[in-house]
Amino acid sequence: METEAGPVIKVLCVDDHRLMREGIVRIIGFDEGVRVVAEAGTGEEAVEQFLQHRPDVTLMDLQLRGMNGLQAIRTIRTLQSDARIVVLTMYEGDETIYDALEAGAVGYLLKDSVPGDLIRVIREVHAGLRSIPPHIEAKLETRIGRPKLTAREKEVLDLLAQGMRNKEIAAELRISEETTRAHIKGIFQKLRVHDRTAALAEALRRGLARVS
Repeated sequence: METEAGPVIKVLCVDDHRLMREGIVRIIGFDEGVRVVAEAGTGEEAVEQFLQHRPDVTLMDLQLRGMNGLQAIRTIRTLQSDARIVVLTMYEGDETIYDALEAGAVGYLLKDSVPGDLIRVIREVHAGLRSIPPHIEAKLETRIGRPKLTAREKEVLDLLAQGMRNKEIAAELRISEETTRAHIKGIFQKLRVHDRTAALAEALRRGLARVS
């Protein structure tokens, strides 16, 4: 596919909301140099569509059913190490940003951005550039050097966010209450807080946990 200005940029749009995908397709449709060649509503579909269409740029939502966006990014980058992926999300917590870029994304755009920003980011990433807004870069810089929660601590934090007590968390994860308390203590230390309320507030701010 080519235009007078050169080859058309092929885009894969991944989002679990059909209306969001349709909106993105519509926005991109106004630029003859960019075209959505495939859509996906789950992480598994994203990988399948990527392999089938080999897009130049993939727009990836992070909150997907089944395989989430981060897992899809890692899988796609394993299949094609130079895959150019832009995270398109409503979240801007620094932990979310860090995880997405660590997984291999080279662009990050919030869903409430203006349409022109979407086309600009697609073109920048296609050109081999890293496209991260300045305020997002600033959030990322504050994340560097912070101690990272372990996989188990993240599980405990998710259950804390659901309002579970120590005994319930222990039962859910099949660990002792003493071990549960140790994990919670570790979470408090890494988040630099002293109680559950503060821990959850900090976790929500940083994108480590979300209230469903």
